[in-house]
Amino acid sequence: MAELVVSRTVNAPLAELWRSWDQFDEIYRFNPVIHQSPLLSKSAASGLGAERICRHVDGKTYLKERIIGYRPEEHMVVDIFEANVPLKQARVTLDFEALSATESRVTMRFEFTPKFGPLGRLMVPLMKMQFRENLAGLLAANADFVEKGVEIHPKLAA
Repeated sequence: MAELVVSRTVNAPLAELWRSWDQFDEIYRFNPVIHQSPLLSKSAASGLGAERICRHVDGKTYLKERIIGYRPEEHMVVDIFEANVPLKQARVTLDFEALSATESRVTMRFEFTPKFGPLGRLMVPLMKMQFRENLAGLLAANADFVEKGVEIHPKLAA
């Protein structure tokens, strides 16, 4: 599996940072590429087993995700269990840390295996570059959401 790690310090208490990620069906509020993120039927809204579908702004791409690791205000592991992107497997691990009463850090580790065998493995360096940029943008948008209340609500592409 290929892996990359990004992190971001946020000027907010740990509980506020955690809450933004723990509201599992509301990632669309700050994710620049997600148009909708409803829970899948009969899914818990949070915690182990919570499931959502992230529908991208292109109107075509989707990811189905499930929380498979969960320690409130510390750690969350999200498995991408179905998607129409060139990933065979993918997992996001979020670790949260209080730096002070008013400052926190989120660290995101993204592990993935591309589809297409040897050809997919050749694409890993380019994929890592693109994923790093996208994930850094996601963490920046999350910081704006937590610190300033900035919501994105991206619209579908025309």
